[in-house]
Amino acid sequence: MVAVAHANVRDAAAPAPVADTNAGETEEGIPVTDALTREKCGTCHAPDAKGNLSRISWVRTTPEGWAQAIKRMVRLNGLQVTPDESRAIVRYLADFHGLAPEEARPVMYLPEHRIVDEAAIPNDTVRQACAACHSFAQPLSWRRSKTEWKLLQDMHVAMYSQAEAQYRRVPDPAPGAPPPAPGTPPVMNGQVALDYMQKTAPLHTLEWGSWRPRIRAPYLAGTWLVSTHLPGRGDYVGELTIRPGKAAGEFVTATALRSLATGQALTRQGTGLVYGGYAWRGRSAGPTAPAAVDDPATPTRDTMWFSPDQKSAEGRWFWGEYHEFGFDVKLTRAGTAPAIAAVAPAALRAGTTKARVHIYGANLPADLAPADVSLGDGVSVRAVESVAPGDAVVLADVAADAVSGRRDVGVRGATLPQSLPVYRTIDYLKVVPDTGLARLGGEKHPKGYGQFEAFGYENGPDGKPNTADDVKIGPVDVDWRIDEFMAVQNDDDKAFVGTLGPGALFTPAADGPNPARRFGRNNYGDVWVVATAKTEKDRFGQPLTARAYLVVAVPAYQRWDQPEVAQ
Repeated sequence: MVAVAHANVRDAAAPAPVADTNAGETEEGIPVTDALTREKCGTCHAPDAKGNLSRISWVRTTPEGWAQAIKRMVRLNGLQVTPDESRAIVRYLADFHGLAPEEARPVMYLPEHRIVDEAAIPNDTVRQACAACHSFAQPLSWRRSKTEWKLLQDMHVAMYSQAEAQYRRVPDPAPGAPPPAPGTPPVMNGQVALDYMQKTAPLHTLEWGSWRPRIRAPYLAGTWLVSTHLPGRGDYVGELTIRPGKAAGEFVTATALRSLATGQALTRQGTGLVYGGYAWRGRSAGPTAPAAVDDPATPTRDTMWFSPDQKSAEGRWFWGEYHEFGFDVKLTRAGTAPAIAAVAPAALRAGTTKARVHIYGANLPADLAPADVSLGDGVSVRAVESVAPGDAVVLADVAADAVSGRRDVGVRGATLPQSLPVYRTIDYLKVVPDTGLARLGGEKHPKGYGQFEAFGYENGPDGKPNTADDVKIGPVDVDWRIDEFMAVQNDDDKAFVGTLGPGALFTPAADGPNPARRFGRNNYGDVWVVATAKTEKDRFGQPLTARAYLVVAVPAYQRWDQPEVAQ
């Protein structure tokens, strides 16, 4: 018994061997160095001799992705973690197991909650496998080892029966591809998608290899020029002041904006934090309670992408039950040199004389002369009418034979690229978004609104509409209406789905059965949103028109989000 006791003491004193928990991995992992993350995650994700934690060290993703993963661990695996601990772990993982700025930028529309037609999906096979249930930006927001991509696919098969059905479908043959040889086993959708993701979104990339040693605490304090567009309200300019917050990476903001359409002043106060040195997540609000659903003073979630040099940023400040309203924001750091944030009017027509052009910015020189201002080829500045540090007004003439296109605007050493369109004629209109989604609502479920706009375009050098060389001119004054989309005979959707205001704000009808409708159906349906120009005409002398497709659906009865990644 004594001998056994001594043996037990000896074995207890000896260090436990580190298990090789990643025997299936052939790639180098990213060690987890944060003590709290190792404490909370290491009970299930075992460490190895190199400091890696199983699974975690072979994936990288956005703050939202890591927040989603922690929630899944709490729900499915019983992770015990407090809100403060969870936020700290997300901060660490998003910083040092996140995406490089160049990797995050193409999928920013996901945390910005934009509805977009995804152009990155390579083919219908990958679409069916990866984007039949969620946005394609969801997998593209992750970087994984080959083994992890396979494990992710296996997890989908285990948890979602629909995933297995999608993966086991035989893809459509590529156009012009020869038929497979007899007896050749078919390649399923799942394998095609797995090969694509392993190649397109690997764990180790040149972007990450370059960014990892550059990760640093963000230095964003100071004044930033703001140029923003709010659909339905137009363009705003102003300044955003950022001050350090209570902790590293946290900030306090104050924003002062002015509408270029009405001159209305708008102020906002907010807070924000930065992940990975560039990914801003925050909140802000106006000083008063909003007076309408589309009031620009409404509290917003703020998502922005800061350039690696920390001199510019872009993003979206959004609100609404379905995040359907939002400012499209661009920031430029204001230093001591002249800087340009925006130009008005939105465009100049060839042959115009004495056009009054406002150049909004900072540190504009008081001794500004016409020779100091450049509005591009074919546009001459005849006089400087007035100058203030943030707004210079010049008078300009546009040659009758000026080439159509977007001009750079320059003031001495400052340049705002492609900010002033010059055009000859408006050839066609485009309603945006070209595909909209609104949701019915009433007492129990909130409504989801739809905001539309109409922009004019000139055919480019090829003379054809809707091609890459077309010139976007700017907003056009139009009348709005709803037309029936002929999907079902005699369904009369336009009489029930909702109303479209003069400012192109669509307000959906109430949800629930409608006794006034055939078969007592709900007020869902699909319609056309039509814009008719008040003055612009086509070559036949008829008013220009354009339309967008709008689906009015029932409420989303189940929704999820990651609000905790923002202050």
